[in-house]
Amino acid sequence: MNEPVRVFAPASVSNLGPGFDILGLAIEQPGDLVEAEFSDRPGVEIVEITGEGGVLPSVAGVAAAHVLDRIMALRGEKAATPQPGAKLHLHKRMPLASGLGSSAASSVAAAIAVNELYGRPFNGRELLASAVEGERVASGSPHADNVAPCMLGGIVLVRSYEPLDVLCLPVPPDLWVVVVHPHCSIRTAEARAMVFERKYSLAECVANMGNLGAFVGALYRGDLQLVGRCISDQLVEPIRARLIPGFLAVKEAAMTARALGCSISGSGPSLFALSDTGATAKRIAAVMSDAFRTAGGVTSDVYVSRVNTEGARLVD
Repeated sequence: MNEPVRVFAPASVSNLGPGFDILGLAIEQPGDLVEAEFSDRPGVEIVEITGEGGVLPSVAGVAAAHVLDRIMALRGEKAATPQPGAKLHLHKRMPLASGLGSSAASSVAAAIAVNELYGRPFNGRELLASAVEGERVASGSPHADNVAPCMLGGIVLVRSYEPLDVLCLPVPPDLWVVVVHPHCSIRTAEARAMVFERKYSLAECVANMGNLGAFVGALYRGDLQLVGRCISDQLVEPIRARLIPGFLAVKEAAMTARALGCSISGSGPSLFALSDTGATAKRIAAVMSDAFRTAGGVTSDVYVSRVNTEGARLVD
């Protein structure tokens, strides 16, 4: 009897200020856990769901089915083996519609688990295409700025979508990440629609391009002060900020507490901040949480960690 495969996939922060749909990083917690086992029936069967449900079954199932289809294509039409099947047990350990890459984590964990179950025919980069299909179901577009760091770990830049080309950027060793998730939600598809409905000036686009280029250069130089100055977004943040209770007060609190930079994590409502020490990161997290409570009227969850350079991983 083959043993089931268990995979943990971490939360992620996308956009990172100026990098809409192309920048992202992985954090240590929270994350999702998916367990896969062989099935005598072709295709994917969702056996169990714990934690938050909602979009999870569809995105995980789509990503897993995409991997099975690719396995069949590898075997060819004359393969004597039966069509592959898998049963999935889904353990949702992070909130939906949070800006933490929830759907990406479910997709990545399912894709890796099924791939591992069938002898690991694809590497992590090859599996990105399957995980992105889960994101397509969740948000209506196949963006990889959460999927890529969740799968590969570290800080990533999506250079191209057709073909998909992802670059892993240097991770400064002293970089800390604070993520504060207020207890409210913003649906990714709706937040993306707001962005696409607006027209942008050339000056706004130039400002973001400058910060994006400098952000990449700062990582290679290990210049955390410059990294922080680049966390500036004139395209997306102004549109989505009004959806987040207490946004301005929370961001101001983070910067007053000596954050290197602060902005919206993905579609929100979570906010992230960067720091150059763990002690400062904890102070930033505390004042951001307080500001959400006093200015926004909402409680929040706080996550403080270094950048997760491992990404999704097998669990014993």
